Amino acid sequence: MSGFDEAPSRIEPCLLDEVGPALLDLVAALAAEAQALSLRLHPASATGLAELVRVMNCYYSNLIEGHATKPRDIERALAERFDPSEARRALQLEARAHIRVQREIDRRFAAGTLPEPASIAFLRWLHREFYADAPETMLLVAGEGRQLRMVPGEFRRAPEHEVAVGRHLPPSPAALDAFMDHFAQRYRFAPLGAGQRILAMAAAHHRLTFIHPFLDGNGRVSRLMSHAMALQAGIGAHGLWSVSRGLARGLESRGEYKKMLDLADTPRQGDLDGRGTLSRRALGTFTAWFLSVCLDQLRFMAVLFALDSLQDRIRRYAARRGWRDEAALVLHQVLLQGVLPRGEVPRVSGLAERTARGLLAALLADGILGSDTPKGPVSLRFPQHAAEVLFPDLFPEL
Repeated sequence: MSGFDEAPSRIEPCLLDEVGPALLDLVAALAAEAQALSLRLHPASATGLAELVRVMNCYYSNLIEGHATKPRDIERALAERFDPSEARRALQLEARAHIRVQREIDRRFAAGTLPEPASIAFLRWLHREFYADAPETMLLVAGEGRQLRMVPGEFRRAPEHEVAVGRHLPPSPAALDAFMDHFAQRYRFAPLGAGQRILAMAAAHHRLTFIHPFLDGNGRVSRLMSHAMALQAGIGAHGLWSVSRGLARGLESRGEYKKMLDLADTPRQGDLDGRGTLSRRALGTFTAWFLSVCLDQLRFMAVLFALDSLQDRIRRYAARRGWRDEAALVLHQVLLQGVLPRGEVPRVSGLAERTARGLLAALLADGILGSDTPKGPVSLRFPQHAAEVLFPDLFPEL
C-alpha cells in the first residue's frame, strides 16, 4: 500500500465537533425511551427477558453475517444439544459464543466492573472470548491464494494480513497498533458527558469497522462493543433491546447497514466538510442513522413489553398450553412482582394448596417459570416455545 495514508489521523473526525438540533433531539429521545423501558418491568422479570433478547441479538447478528441460525437451534446450543451436521454445529457454537460473551458483558456492567468499551484490552477480550470454543474451520480465513489462520484476540500482524473490504482498504498490519491506540484514546468514555457518550457510540461503531483490526469477526466485535457502550452510556435498559436487530433490519430496508458503513468511509469533500481525513458530513449522517435505528428498537421493545398487551398474551399462552385459568393469574403476578415464593401460589391463584402445587409443577415443567434452587422463589423464564406466542414479532424472518 505504498503512498497510502497510514497515519492514525486517517480516522478523523472521530467525534462530531458540531451537533445540530436534530441530533440533540435524537440523543434526548434515546435517553428518555431507555429510561422508560428500564422502568417498565420488575428487574427480576427484566433479567429473564434479557436472556431472550440476547438470543434475538445473536440471531440478527448472525443474519448480518449471512448465517441464518434458527432461534430453536440457538436454544439447543445453549442446552448443549448440537446438530450432527458439522456446518450447523459450527453455527450453533458461533451462536452460543455470542450469547455467552454478551451475558458476561451484562454481568460485568451490573457488577460495576465493565471496562472502557473502546479499550484495546476489552476489544481483544471480546474477540478472544467469541472464538474461544471455535472449531478450527472457523479460524481459517481465505487469503491471497491460500488460507490464513486467525488467532483469537490477536490483531492482523503479518504482512499477508493486509485486507480489502469491498472498495475500502483498512490500515496495514504495521500501522494497526497506532490506529488502535488512537481509537481507544478518542473513544474513552471517562471524559465524556452522557450525551457525548451516546454520540460516540455511533461514531466508534463505524471507525472500528473502518480499521478492521482482526482478520475476521470485526462486525461481531463492533456490535458487541456497541452493546457495551449502550450500557455505559445509560441507554442499555437492562439489556431489553438489541442493536443488532435494528442494524439487520434498517429503518426502511435490510441493505441500509452496509450502505451506511460505506457512506461513512467517504473522504472529506472540500473545505466545508470538516478538517479531518474523512467526511464530517458523512459521519453526521451515519450517526443520525445509527441513533435512529437504536431509537426505533427501543420503541419497538417498549410496545412489545407493554404490560397490558403482555398480560393478554400470557393469558393466550396459558390457554394454548391447556392450563386452567388460574395459571395466567400466577404468571401475571410473577411478571409484576419479579419473583414469587412458592408458598404464595395458592393465595395468588385462589386454588387449594394441593391443586396450586400441581399447577406450579406444570409451569415449572413447561419452562415458563424457573427457580435457582429446588425450593426457592420462582421467576419468569422465556423458552423459545413461549417466546413465539408471547413475542411473535421478535423473529419475523422465520
